[in-house]
Amino acid sequence: MMQILSILVENKPGALMRITGLFSARGYNIESLTVARTLDPTLSRMTIAVDVDPKIRAQVLKQINKLVNVLQVQDLTEAPSVARELILLKIRASMDARTAILKEAEIFGARVVDSSTDGYAIEVTGDPEKLDEFIDVMRSYGDIQVTRSGVVAVSLEIKKLKLAPPVPAGVDAPEPNGVLQ
Repeated sequence: MMQILSILVENKPGALMRITGLFSARGYNIESLTVARTLDPTLSRMTIAVDVDPKIRAQVLKQINKLVNVLQVQDLTEAPSVARELILLKIRASMDARTAILKEAEIFGARVVDSSTDGYAIEVTGDPEKLDEFIDVMRSYGDIQVTRSGVVAVSLEIKKLKLAPPVPAGVDAPEPNGVLQ
């Protein structure tokens, strides 16, 4: 079953490699992966869709949580969340089919981002199942070319992550007993 994970990491070289390495070492194929900086430029959020046996989901979360640079892991698979994906679709179609294509695009909430004598470039966002349906409909009108972004998800639960303030460079961090070493 597809598992959607939201992972907050330090925005440092190697963080992505460590996380993807964990999945590949265990033989799991990542279906989609998106990464971007958060409002805090020192942090990034990863959304990973991976096919994992439901019996070992908790174990996967624990293993990711142990990795260097990982600050928080959330399993959004069954939690209250919103998941969306972006598709850019290029369709070559005859002049006769163009009006129907525009009507179908409107039904799916898509918009035409480019038009030429050969066809259209269309942008659409939504949940992955809706986008699969859109692709199937567009196939019936002509030759298509599709680029997908991968899933981006956000939890709807109110949960605030408490991070310790960063230690300025060149300053020794206090030990647990409050004494500098």
